Amino acid sequence: MALQVNVPTTFGALLLGGLYASILSGAVVLQVIIYFKIYDGDPTTILVTAIKLSSRVLDVLHTALVWAGLWNYLIEFFGQVQHIDVIPWYVYSCDLDKTLGILTFSVHCFFSHRIFMLSRRNWLLVIPIVCPSCLPIFNPFSNHDAKDLLGTVPPRPLIPQWLFTLGLALSTIVDILITGSLFFLLKTNRTSDFNLNPVIDTLILYAFEMGSFTTTGTIVSMICWLGMSNNLIFMGLHFVIAKCYANSLFVT
Repeated sequence: MALQVNVPTTFGALLLGGLYASILSGAVVLQVIIYFKIYDGDPTTILVTAIKLSSRVLDVLHTALVWAGLWNYLIEFFGQVQHIDVIPWYVYSCDLDKTLGILTFSVHCFFSHRIFMLSRRNWLLVIPIVCPSCLPIFNPFSNHDAKDLLGTVPPRPLIPQWLFTLGLALSTIVDILITGSLFFLLKTNRTSDFNLNPVIDTLILYAFEMGSFTTTGTIVSMICWLGMSNNLIFMGLHFVIAKCYANSLFVT
């Protein structure tokens, strides 16, 4: 039986995901430039600078792998039906393997450190955030399983499906914990100083907006992953999620 593929929800979803991911990657570049112009030469930001530079490198690598995957899908194997249900190693490496997991873990660790300092070194707030953040680093798929995600025969394996779902769910939970913790800690740090309170209010707004941004992305991606097994919309959204995390790091 010939393989039936819905082009808009497979190739179209990947193309749009790659385009939006590239736009958000450009926003990261802009924020990097602004960051180093503002904090140039400040010795207290060495650790933060190292984290943000490593995240930028991961962001560039992620973008390169995304477009290598799109070239594979749309150009190299154009019209070759036998390659439609195969996820190339570039896409596998950037979104279903280490790159996105390490980037997400780095961002979660950055915000965990901020919560740690704001809470006066309260480990009870940080440990529930850091521990679940470690899971996305681990590989949810094997190279063989990565070829079975379009709902073709054989169907998607059970273990990678629940493991990938667990990774998305934990990322969502961690984002909610980070947003809630930052909101609470910043709110309780408001003072009678009318000059300082507007700054705290701005940080509260940033924490809520960026937390909502990444949380919404992971939830929608998980819904598409579980509810639409015959397309790649979830993967297109995954392209964008990586950039959401990178932007959330630099915007704060």
